[in-house]
Formats: sequence, C-alpha cells, structure tokens
Amino acid sequence: MPGALEGLKVIDLSRVLGGPYCAQMLADHGAEVIKVEPPQGDETRLWGPPFDAEGISAYFAGINRNKRKIALDLAKPEGRAVLLKLLETADVLIENFKTGTMEKWGIGYDALSAKYPRLVHARVSGFGADGPLGGFPGYDAMVQASAGLVSVNGAPEAGPVRIGVPVVDLSTGMNACMGILMALYERNRSGKGQFIDATLYDSAVALHQPHAPNYFMAGLKPKLYGNSHGNLAPYANFPTKGRNIVVGAGNDVQFRKLVQTLGKPELADDPRFRTNKDRVAHKSELEAELRALTKDRDGEAFANELMKNGVPSGAVMEVPDVMEHPHTKHRNMVWEKDGYRNVGNPVKLSRTPPTPRSKPRTFGADTKAVLAEHGYSPAEIDKLVASGIALTTIRK
Repeated sequence: MPGALEGLKVIDLSRVLGGPYCAQMLADHGAEVIKVEPPQGDETRLWGPPFDAEGISAYFAGINRNKRKIALDLAKPEGRAVLLKLLETADVLIENFKTGTMEKWGIGYDALSAKYPRLVHARVSGFGADGPLGGFPGYDAMVQASAGLVSVNGAPEAGPVRIGVPVVDLSTGMNACMGILMALYERNRSGKGQFIDATLYDSAVALHQPHAPNYFMAGLKPKLYGNSHGNLAPYANFPTKGRNIVVGAGNDVQFRKLVQTLGKPELADDPRFRTNKDRVAHKSELEAELRALTKDRDGEAFANELMKNGVPSGAVMEVPDVMEHPHTKHRNMVWEKDGYRNVGNPVKLSRTPPTPRSKPRTFGADTKAVLAEHGYSPAEIDKLVASGIALTTIRK
C-alpha cells in the first residue's frame, strides 16, 4: 500500500543524525528521499564497529533506510548545477551545512526560493545562524550541556551526567519533520514553500519539562534527583530480588493501590503520605518504606502485577530484552528487510502504515540511476563521474 507521503520528493543533503533521522521519518511513510552525500561520505558510515558485510556501520544503517544514495561534490559549481536539476521536481530540501555555507555557494534559501517558490527548505543546525551562539557547531552531548539537560540528569552522589541516548539530535529531527509537514500543509493554501529553522539548542531548551515551569513560577533551580522526581512521589527506581522496577503513582488513588498491592495499605493514611504534596515533602522516608517492601519481590512479575492493578510501573529492561520482547514485536517496532534489522517507525497510521521498502544502501549506489532519471545522458553521466562531480565510490 502506498505510504501517506507517496509522491513527495525530498532531497536530503544532511549528515550525522538530526537531519538524516528527519528524512528517514518521511521516507518510512512513502516519500521518495534522495540522500546526497559529499565525496567523503556521511561521516557516520565510519562510526563503528559494528559494520555489516558491505561495510555499512550500524549507526548509519539506523537512520538511512528507505533512501536512494547518490554523491555530489557541491563545493564545485558543476556539482551545484546537478543539485539544482534535482530540485526542479523536489518538494523538500533538508540540509545541515554550517550556517552560511549554502549562501556562500549561491544556493541559500533566498536564492532557492526565488528559483523554486514551492520548495520547503529545512535546515538543522546547532544554534541557528545568528545570536550570541549563532553559527557555532553543535553535537548532541555538547548541546545537552550548554542547554542545561546535563545539569538536571544524574544522582547527587555522582553528579551531572549526559543522557544516554542522543535525545537532542533525535528531537531536533522530529521537530524538523513536524515543521516540514506544517509547511507542506500551509503550501496547500498559499502555493508557497518556506524555510524551517530547526536547531539543537531550541529543541533541548524545549525539553525542560517540568524544570522550566518550576523556575518560571517559583524561581526554583533544579536539583539532581537521580531516579526520583522533583514534583511527584513516589516516582522512582526500587530494588527487587530480580530486575529493579520504576514505579510512578501519579495520584492518590494510584498510591493507595500501590501500598495495597505491597501489603501495607495503612501507608495511604499516614499523614506524611496522604497527598502528593505530603509525599514530596517526605520523599526520603516514603522511598525507604517502599524499598523495604519491594526488595524481596520478583521485579518483572511484580511490575506487571502493579500494572494490572492500575499502577504505572516497569521493570528496568536492557536493550536486548526490549528488542526481543513480545510487545516490541507486536507493535511492529523491529523491522526486517533483506537482512537488515532495526528499530521500526513509531508513527502508526491506520490506512497507510510506514514500511521498510529498502535497506540502507552503499555509498553512491544510485548515483547513475538518479542522474539518468533527471535527464542526463549516459555520456553526460560518465563525464560527471570521471570528473569527480558525481561519485559512485568514496573519495579517499
């Protein structure tokens, strides 16, 4: 079945994570995505091990499926001329060049929008083009630090720590994807494309829930709570005789159910624990009481028991456990295609579901075919390849 974005054409000039993840989200839902790599390739091709039999890194494979792969030297005018030919029939351009690079080449948004007024141009950058930090490069961990995410993650005894997944890059890719879809929807009314400015810094700042609201309302500076929560109790990681479990009782009813399941219902009427405000004020005493009651339970079984009783909880699973879990498979969150196996797409549509159509391709695998589809003759293609403007193998 055609995907929801069937007929949409995307030129993906981006590298590393945020931009490619955005483009993959579109590709999974049926868009034709042509990934244009530089002569040296997307650097994540080398971010390993592990690598597959074709030399593609797992990192690259996780964010570059369902795309056709070509390579152009955009530093040369002839390479930019080929790009302009591709853009003649494109709806979306995604790029994450250092701010100013596209403008230096004469293909910034102003130039492109004048030539292709319906084009939606999305840029992923670290901090944007201007302002005190404008133009600076950005990687996930650095922006986690500069935007305050590292400062709110970690335990008091260990200190601040980086969040263990690239949440800033991924959220920026999602925000860019949402911006593209919004711009395309608006284009239906105006007939015009527009520029989407998605930055790692903005995305990281936007993730500060509830820390920013706490600060704006009461001037509170966040503390390190480890596995606990500053506004809610109990909401923490508790030991068992097996896996640890995380329990979150978001209201008084859930707390009463929790202590009933633990065999100590009188805790719900303890003046220290009657309301969430009381429980937050006496968090250390509450967590000590609960640890004593969970330590002899079987973690995974008890987490499921709590869930059945209406108390949000979850055993602390490891990545291999999650990827092989029956519910992960039931939710179609592991995709397989021609030997490729990776995490599926989380956006489920009832009539037009996302699908794995092609596994990640080797560098320049589609260069000649894509050029032919855009009007280049075999002789012209051979000339572009021979001159190093269009590439089928990585330039060392």
